Formats: sequence, structure tokens, C-alpha cells
Amino acid sequence: MLRRDSFDFTRIAAPWNLRFASVVPAGIARCGSADDVRTALLWAEANNVPLAIRSGGHSYAGFSTTAGLLIDVSPMSHVAFDGESGRARLGGGARNTDVHATFARLGRSITHGRCQGVGVAGLVLGGGVGFSQRLRGLTCDRLIETEIVTASGELLRCSAEENADLFWACRGGGGGNFGVNTSFTFDTFPVGVVTVFRLVWTSRLSDVLPALLDHLPAMPDRFGCKFLVDAGQAERLELLGQFVGTEGEVTALLAPLLRSARPAQQDMRTLPYWDAQDFLSEDDTPEYVHERSRYLYRIASAEGARTILDYLRRFPGTHAGANWKVFLAGGAVAKVAPDATAFVHRQALMLSSIELNWTADDDAATLARNESWLAEFHAAMQPHASAECYQNFIDPAETNYLRAYYGTNLERLVEIKRRYDPRNVFRFAQSIPLSL
Repeated sequence: MLRRDSFDFTRIAAPWNLRFASVVPAGIARCGSADDVRTALLWAEANNVPLAIRSGGHSYAGFSTTAGLLIDVSPMSHVAFDGESGRARLGGGARNTDVHATFARLGRSITHGRCQGVGVAGLVLGGGVGFSQRLRGLTCDRLIETEIVTASGELLRCSAEENADLFWACRGGGGGNFGVNTSFTFDTFPVGVVTVFRLVWTSRLSDVLPALLDHLPAMPDRFGCKFLVDAGQAERLELLGQFVGTEGEVTALLAPLLRSARPAQQDMRTLPYWDAQDFLSEDDTPEYVHERSRYLYRIASAEGARTILDYLRRFPGTHAGANWKVFLAGGAVAKVAPDATAFVHRQALMLSSIELNWTADDDAATLARNESWLAEFHAAMQPHASAECYQNFIDPAETNYLRAYYGTNLERLVEIKRRYDPRNVFRFAQSIPLSL
């Protein structure tokens, strides 16, 4: 147990989203086993101490920190691979960097994120998007078993055959709702050589953006990408992704986009898969951020593209910037029924989000202006998108958040919550409730 005067407490307690850095735990239980988790849970309940669970600490809404007891499972970061079955068992504290380090020498993978410090637990429990999702499914689609310590202190093994209802909920029901997951077993897939690419446009975005929105959903499942448009008067659109195939095939697939406007920068490489992930990875430096998402179920209209560019050009401005971005969905994600797992957004074509960043140098008035802009932009996108939001981009400003995250799967999740956490031990501002 770490207290506030313990060595390295400040570093370990700090969340990735600095927006919530002022929330400091009274203590941190650094758990190296399921028994440690059980002890911490039972102590917190016996002493009526609020708790939060942390793996990677990347909760966008700060729900992986607390003024009470922080149950930190990051010491459980082991990754074990069974070559005969192709399955990998990861500890509840494993991060993307642990997946990379182990799988790179095995020529295997699961669907994973770009940010090396993100905990696999948070990623998989909320669904898990990545560049491989259109070909291999979401992270939660690769999950075949998980172990979880419930509010009563019981360690349950969950799979399609055992505690199947809780297993269903752990694939998209969001982290921290049902217990503390201490291990995850995944069905891995082999990886070889892929083509990665980064294209940047700095002009004619009024042509490029609608062309991208129209063209990308028709891409083959081997094509995974995201793109973003920077806020501000200086135009910039970046398309980043990977393709299981050759550079020539990528060039042919992108030809209609290249005809609409030639990019100012273009970088395309054929690399071994895990070297390619170094090309695609993003900085994991802690930052101040508020992200708001919407799923797109239809191709955005020309009016929708104009709305996006109009709001981006009206960005009030911070010391860090903002952007609107899209993650291409479809493919294997859409081949799973919306009620087959707790992840309901199966038929969406794309996941969009607005990301607002700032620094400690931005004063309260500046932040208020930018938050107002973000709220207006988010509301303006609903006619062109949907009311559904990604549960891993959990948003403290979302009002109808339960329906936004879980849609028609919400009622079943509430039933499972009542069954496994009847005293509502695992609760936070947007947790699944015991009743609707």
C-alpha cells in the first residue's frame, strides 16, 4: 500500500489526462495478484472507502482515479504465449507496450491501439479499436477468456462456456463496472509484412474531406485507417493507416482521392508488421484533453463536411490545438451482431471524434470559450452522425451517456450488474446502474 508520503507516489498516482491530476488518492493498492485485489476490495468496502480501478490510467473522464483507494493492477503486466494453441494470456495490468514487446518476436498480434501506454484492460473492456479491426475484429472479438474479482471477493473465470453472461458484458460493457479483471486470454493471429502510409493535404480540404468520407467505407477489409483535420485557419488533413498488401495496391485504392487533390506530403512504406506499428504509434505524453465522439452510420453529406470545416475554422484557440478525426470501421467489426457482445455499435461505418487539447498556460476564460465551442460542434454533428458514442472515449459532458454507449444492450447490462455487483461497489459518475 502506498500513502501520499510514499516514495514515487506522485508519479504512480498521476493520471494520463492531466485535466484530473488534482484528484489525488488517499492510498494506492499496488496489486500483483488476484489475492491482492481481493484484499484491497474487501478492505475498501469494510471501511466504506470509495475506490477506483486502474490499469493504464487513460480514462478520458478521469474515472481511473479517486480521492479514496486506487486499486492499481499495473504490476500484473505479464504476457504468456502458448505456441500450440496460438493463445496469449495477459495480466490485467498489461499495456500495449507489453503486447508489442512480446508479440514482435513471435510474429503474432491481437487488435491493439496506437498509444503504447494504454492498458489492454480498458481497451478490451470497452470494445477496442485499432488498424487491424476491419480484418481481425475488435480487441474484444479476440478475447476468449477473462478472470475477474467481483465485489464479493470471488475470482470468476469467464468465457463462452463459463459465466457466459459476465463474459458477454466484458466485451464492450466498459471498464470498472462489474469487477476487477486480473487476466485476459486472447486468440492471436499471425502477422507478416504490411504497407503503412501517411498522406497530408494542406489545401482544398473542401474537396478532400467529402471525398474521404464517401470513398473510405468501400475499402477492402485489409485496409485500416484514421484521418484527422486540424482546427484553425491553417488547413491540414492527415490520413494514416495500414494495408495488408503492396504499395501498388494502396496507390490504386487511393487513386480517386489523389485525383481530387494532390497531397502536400506522402510517405508509404512496406515493413514487417511490428516495425510498421512504430511508424503508426502516437506519443503517450500526459496531456490535458476533452474528447467527444459520435458514430457515423451513413456516409456524411456534403453539408456535414461543410459543418465540420466551418467549426474547425472557428476554433477559438488554445496553446495545444484541436482536431476532428475518424476511425474507419466496418469489415469484421460489422460481421458480429450488435447483441452478440456488449459492444453495440457494430453496423457503424466510422467512429468520429472531436479532440480539444490545452495546456496549463491556458486560463479559465480561454478554456471556457473552447469548451463552449466543443459543445456546439458536438451538437451540430448529430444530424450528420448518430447519438451513439464510443464508451472508451468516455465523456463527462455526455448527457444521455448510457444509451449513447450501450444502446439496446443497456437493459441486459443492468441485469448483469445487479447479479454480480448488487451493492453497487463498482460505481463512478457514468457507471452502469442497478436500475434504469
